[in-house]
Amino acid sequence: MHAAKSTSKPSTKHTIASRRRGKDPDADIRASPWYRYLHAYLDWMSYSGYSPHTLRSAHHDLRVFVRWCDSRGLSAPTQLSRPVLEQYQRHLHLLRKADGKPLAAGAQRHRLQHMKGLCRWLVRENLLPSNPASELMLPKPLRQLPRSILSFAEVERILAQPDIETPVGLRDRAMMELLYSTGLRRLELVGLTSGDIDFTRRLLLVRHGKGGSDRYVPIGERALDWLMRYLDEARDELALPGVDTLFVSDYGDALQDGALSTVVKRHIKRADINKPGSCHLFRHACATHMLENGADIRFIQALLGHAKLNTTQIYTHVSIDKLQEIHAATHPARLQTDGAAQTEVAGASAPETRDALLARLAGEIDDDTENGEPA
Repeated sequence: MHAAKSTSKPSTKHTIASRRRGKDPDADIRASPWYRYLHAYLDWMSYSGYSPHTLRSAHHDLRVFVRWCDSRGLSAPTQLSRPVLEQYQRHLHLLRKADGKPLAAGAQRHRLQHMKGLCRWLVRENLLPSNPASELMLPKPLRQLPRSILSFAEVERILAQPDIETPVGLRDRAMMELLYSTGLRRLELVGLTSGDIDFTRRLLLVRHGKGGSDRYVPIGERALDWLMRYLDEARDELALPGVDTLFVSDYGDALQDGALSTVVKRHIKRADINKPGSCHLFRHACATHMLENGADIRFIQALLGHAKLNTTQIYTHVSIDKLQEIHAATHPARLQTDGAAQTEVAGASAPETRDALLARLAGEIDDDTENGEPA
């Protein structure tokens, strides 16, 4: 049974979607002598197998570098030197965003890493005799514990905000339930297709996650119920023809990670919760609540798709059956549904190991930040 038809006309959807796709991110650098180098490098990254997310990130960060070079009259690769690149590093360190806050250390690292990648490519293409960025020291990544972790009650309050009598509200509820149940990164969620969900086995396949690795993730029964309701009642009302992503935007095209963050932030604000962030708050909450309920650190690690914690390699291969068992025994949404007492799971994590996991999660906020806005 379908919900009421959307009031947006298809033609309006197409017009708005086309307008959004028609933006030219290179408008202010197209006349730069660096433009051809930038796009030749991005082409090389593309056919070398880098992910679409890495390409978008490199494109964004290197546009910043190109503008900086143009503003200082640097028009050729041979003008790059270690002192010049150290000036760019100082520029990033002193840069202030619109709100007056400095650029996060992780964002500085990302911009410098992409600049170093460009320099390596320039040397490979014989456009530079040597790499002036090879000895550049990057800012040390901070590994702080998350500043804000949602309580279970706060999560429930946020999940209750969407108007589930509308297709958009059903979509929002399903997305947030899935974020909380699985701990997915926002890019992993927006990249899902319907074929990535195994409703029979209650599993989700993350394709090309962080580091290009695939992994299976258990889905809780409650999240699966909301997902099925979204597919039955809402998705066809929202999606434009030919769009194959699981979640679509208000305009019917594939949902983008920035739009997902905006949706989640809106519902957090409506729930009157004053904590910074959006999608990562659900990822933190999923991991923290399962740890508090006794889940072993290795299972949380496998769920989140971490290859290592801090600098210590402790990755162990975990069977999906065992991971499902731990998920069912420790995820609070399942515990509330069953009315069961919180289960004590053997091998619960030591405090210092838990802190390492939470610090890694906190560091991911910088990893998944664009334009200074947390995911």
